[in-house]
Amino acid sequence: MSDVHDILFKPLMIGTEAAGIHETTFNSIMKCDVDIWKDLYRNVVLSGGCTMFTGIADKMNKEITALATSSMKIKVVAPPERKYSVWIGGYILAPLSTFQQMWIAKVEFDESVPSIIHHKCF
Repeated sequence: MSDVHDILFKPLMIGTEAAGIHETTFNSIMKCDVDIWKDLYRNVVLSGGCTMFTGIADKMNKEITALATSSMKIKVVAPPERKYSVWIGGYILAPLSTFQQMWIAKVEFDESVPSIIHHKCF
Protein backbone atom coordinates (compact mmCIF):
# COMPACT_ATOMS: atom_id res chain seq x y z
CA MET A 1 0.00 0.00 0.00
CA SER A 2 1.40 3.39 -0.95
CA ASP A 3 1.02 6.68 0.85
CA VAL A 4 -1.08 9.49 -0.59
CA HIS A 5 2.00 11.67 -1.05
CA ASP A 6 3.53 9.01 -3.34
CA ILE A 7 1.41 10.50 -6.12
CA LEU A 8 3.50 13.68 -5.89
CA PHE A 9 6.58 11.57 -6.62
CA LYS A 10 4.95 9.16 -9.08
CA PRO A 11 2.13 10.97 -10.94
CA LEU A 12 1.77 7.98 -13.27
CA MET A 13 0.02 6.22 -10.37
CA ILE A 14 -3.05 8.29 -11.27
CA GLY A 15 -2.44 8.25 -15.01
CA THR A 16 -0.64 11.58 -15.28
CA GLU A 17 2.47 11.50 -17.44
CA ALA A 18 4.55 14.10 -15.65
CA ALA A 19 7.74 14.27 -13.64
CA GLY A 20 7.48 13.85 -9.89
CA ILE A 21 8.22 16.78 -7.61
CA HIS A 22 11.71 15.43 -6.89
CA GLU A 23 12.49 15.18 -10.62
CA THR A 24 11.06 18.62 -11.30
CA THR A 25 13.16 20.08 -8.49
CA PHE A 26 16.27 18.26 -9.73
CA ASN A 27 15.68 19.38 -13.33
CA SER A 28 15.15 22.98 -12.21
CA ILE A 29 18.42 22.99 -10.30
CA MET A 30 20.26 21.44 -13.25
CA LYS A 31 19.04 24.29 -15.50
CA CYS A 32 20.71 26.85 -13.24
CA ASP A 33 24.33 27.94 -13.39
CA VAL A 34 26.61 25.16 -12.14
CA ASP A 35 28.21 27.59 -9.68
CA ILE A 36 25.02 27.77 -7.59
CA TRP A 37 24.02 24.09 -7.63
CA LYS A 38 25.56 23.45 -4.21
CA ASP A 39 23.59 26.33 -2.65
CA LEU A 40 20.36 25.24 -4.29
CA TYR A 41 20.73 21.61 -3.20
CA ARG A 42 21.38 22.73 0.36
CA ASN A 43 18.32 25.00 0.42
CA VAL A 44 15.34 23.07 -0.92
CA VAL A 45 12.33 24.55 0.89
CA LEU A 46 8.94 22.86 0.71
CA SER A 47 5.89 25.10 0.66
CA GLY A 48 2.18 24.83 0.04
CA GLY A 49 -0.59 22.70 1.46
CA CYS A 50 0.29 19.54 -0.45
CA THR A 51 3.63 19.39 1.38
CA MET A 52 1.98 18.95 4.77
CA PHE A 53 2.18 15.14 4.65
CA THR A 54 4.23 13.57 7.42
CA GLY A 55 7.63 12.42 6.19
CA ILE A 56 7.53 14.28 2.88
CA ALA A 57 10.78 16.19 3.59
CA ASP A 58 12.65 12.94 4.26
CA LYS A 59 11.21 11.34 1.12
CA MET A 60 12.10 14.41 -0.96
CA ASN A 61 15.64 14.37 0.46
CA LYS A 62 16.03 10.66 -0.33
CA GLU A 63 14.70 10.99 -3.89
CA ILE A 64 16.79 14.06 -4.79
CA THR A 65 19.87 12.42 -3.26
CA ALA A 66 19.31 9.45 -5.58
CA LEU A 67 19.29 11.78 -8.62
CA ALA A 68 22.17 14.09 -7.68
CA THR A 69 25.85 13.27 -7.77
CA SER A 70 27.04 11.44 -4.67
CA SER A 71 29.28 14.32 -3.57
CA MET A 72 26.34 16.76 -3.39
CA LYS A 73 24.89 17.48 0.06
CA ILE A 74 21.11 17.74 -0.04
CA LYS A 75 19.07 19.59 2.59
CA VAL A 76 15.29 19.74 2.38
CA VAL A 77 13.50 22.03 4.82
CA ALA A 78 9.81 21.77 5.63
CA PRO A 79 8.94 24.78 7.80
CA PRO A 80 5.85 24.31 9.98
CA GLU A 81 4.16 27.38 8.41
CA ARG A 82 4.66 26.03 4.86
CA LYS A 83 0.93 25.57 4.40
CA TYR A 84 0.69 29.36 4.13
CA SER A 85 4.10 30.13 2.57
CA VAL A 86 2.70 30.60 -0.92
CA TRP A 87 0.11 33.10 0.33
CA ILE A 88 2.67 34.89 2.48
CA GLY A 89 4.96 35.20 -0.55
CA GLY A 90 2.10 36.58 -2.64
CA TYR A 91 1.25 39.04 0.13
CA ILE A 92 4.84 40.31 0.13
CA LEU A 93 5.27 40.47 -3.67
CA ALA A 94 1.85 41.77 -4.77
CA PRO A 95 2.26 45.39 -3.60
CA LEU A 96 5.64 45.78 -5.33
CA SER A 97 5.47 48.05 -8.38
CA THR A 98 7.17 45.37 -10.48
CA PHE A 99 4.10 43.16 -10.20
CA GLN A 100 1.33 45.78 -10.57
CA GLN A 101 0.95 45.16 -14.32
CA MET A 102 0.11 41.54 -13.40
CA TRP A 103 -2.78 42.44 -11.13
CA ILE A 104 -6.04 40.89 -12.28
CA ALA A 105 -9.38 42.32 -11.19
CA LYS A 106 -12.09 39.85 -10.20
CA VAL A 107 -14.21 40.95 -13.17
CA GLU A 108 -11.32 40.24 -15.58
CA PHE A 109 -10.73 36.88 -13.96
CA ASP A 110 -14.40 35.88 -14.10
CA GLU A 111 -14.72 36.92 -17.75
CA SER A 112 -11.65 35.35 -19.28
CA VAL A 113 -9.79 32.88 -17.12
CA PRO A 114 -7.25 31.39 -18.02
CA SER A 115 -6.42 33.64 -20.98
CA ILE A 116 -6.20 36.75 -18.78
CA ILE A 117 -3.51 35.06 -16.66
CA HIS A 118 -1.41 34.26 -19.73
CA HIS A 119 -1.97 37.75 -21.14
CA LYS A 120 -0.93 39.61 -17.99
CA CYS A 121 1.69 37.30 -16.53
CA PHE A 122 3.61 35.75 -19.43
